[in-house]
Amino acid sequence: MVKRMAVVLAITAVFVAGLGFVKFKQIQTAIGQAAAFQPPPEAVTTIVAADEQWPATLTAIGTVAAVQGVTVSADLPGTIERIGFDSGRSVREGEVLALLDTRQEQAQLAAAESARELAKLNYERMQGLLDENVVSRAEFDRANADYRQSDARAGEIKAAIERKTIRAPFSGLLGIRQVNLGQYLSAGTALVTLQSLSPIYVNFGVPQQAMTDVRPGRIVRVTEKDAADGTGFAGRVSAIDSVVDSSTRNIQVQATLANPDGRLRPGMFVQAEVTLGAASTVVALPASSISYAPYGNSVYVVADLKDAAGKSYRGVRQQFVKVGAARGDQISVTSGLKPGDEVVTSGVFKLRNGAAVQVNNKVRPANSLKPKPENS
Repeated sequence: MVKRMAVVLAITAVFVAGLGFVKFKQIQTAIGQAAAFQPPPEAVTTIVAADEQWPATLTAIGTVAAVQGVTVSADLPGTIERIGFDSGRSVREGEVLALLDTRQEQAQLAAAESARELAKLNYERMQGLLDENVVSRAEFDRANADYRQSDARAGEIKAAIERKTIRAPFSGLLGIRQVNLGQYLSAGTALVTLQSLSPIYVNFGVPQQAMTDVRPGRIVRVTEKDAADGTGFAGRVSAIDSVVDSSTRNIQVQATLANPDGRLRPGMFVQAEVTLGAASTVVALPASSISYAPYGNSVYVVADLKDAAGKSYRGVRQQFVKVGAARGDQISVTSGLKPGDEVVTSGVFKLRNGAAVQVNNKVRPANSLKPKPENS
């Protein structure tokens, strides 16, 4: 019995050992296959880096302001007798915009002019009597004062009548009329806005560290944010504020631009680009090429690499770079790349150093200096 059990145990041990050996060989083969496995190459798009000349510029968001802009209002109270303008019309300096009722002032003026004539006659009569020593010098001075007072009173009423004739203080474009014929106006009641549109100002803020570069006379390029054709306006920096805003550490800059067709209107939101100096040479890449990370920004450069077995393949190496200013879809690389390097422009997020890639440039990411997104 003991002999039989020993034989059974021996056979079992041999079977288990054989099974373990087979499994060991299977696992060893799987490990070898896994070690030799190469993932399929990742599909990417690329661009060949090249030097470009980028002008030194500073971009800021600006607001359009009129060189001359007022709200025309009534100087004295009265009822509107005549309106001499239409909304949105251009007017010349001195053109009558509205006339208030002056019948009471006209009557007062007639009375004042009559009193002035009487005082003048009395003054001239006193002049003759004084020459003949019939009246005293004091009586003559009183008559002279009465004449001057009557003349001043008539002039005062004439000025009041003139102030009730509301004129355009300068040439420009009117806004929407805010009053109606026959309406009673109090002193200071607004009639209409008036803006002088050419030339026109653009005000924008720049960081305090740019104060030394942004000087009067610098060229400024202004673009409407919603301009479909991308056209802009050229002007020059005309003034720089004397103080820096303590909350933003920005300083206000004012540029003056020609605006002959009146496209720019006060209050509009525009983008201003100030030319700071000579152009610099940079390597420009699509912004999608840059892999941003806390330890440094990098790009992936396509090159011929070798695997552990010494076999060549098309792969990427990670290259750390220093980036500079951005323009449209492009970003400048100031160091870390050289012209001629083939840089990955899409699919960066799925790459690692040494990964195999397959270049397919049929569809590339946007790479325009003046992009025009469809839904912007």
